[in-house]
Amino acid sequence: MRALRFAGLVAVAAWFGGLLALGAIAAPSIFDVVDATRAEGGRALAGALFGEILGRFHVVSYVCGGVILVTLTIRAVLGPRPRHFALATVTTLVMLAAALYSGIVLAGRIERLREEIGTAPSALAVDDPRRLEFGRLHAQSLAFHLVPLIGGLVLLFREMTE
Repeated sequence: MRALRFAGLVAVAAWFGGLLALGAIAAPSIFDVVDATRAEGGRALAGALFGEILGRFHVVSYVCGGVILVTLTIRAVLGPRPRHFALATVTTLVMLAAALYSGIVLAGRIERLREEIGTAPSALAVDDPRRLEFGRLHAQSLAFHLVPLIGGLVLLFREMTE
């Protein structure tokens, strides 16, 4: 049972920590370095680079969500059922749903729009509908990434209080 609990906890920590590292460290660093080089098309390159990293991290998120759900389920079946089993399961399902929507639906829309624009959205006029749509999609993506971040805190807190 301890191994299952540990595996679930590692999955939560990897998912939460990965989101934190990407949002607080990787994205700003990539854009800062590219901006500092003043390379033509640099922001588009930075966006493409971070998009690729985020796409790969989405797969990590799906795996982590699956590991958490499987370990919770096995622990419940083998007994004793984990305290707050329903809360942990629902929290994980919401986190996973947000990650799937962000990684499949929103990321696909952002990529299609980025290809249509052909340059960094920031290079477009501030009132260009494509730039506005990109900003809207980007804000939605950020909001959907906050769901697993907050859910991860809930799960980590739950583990610390058991």
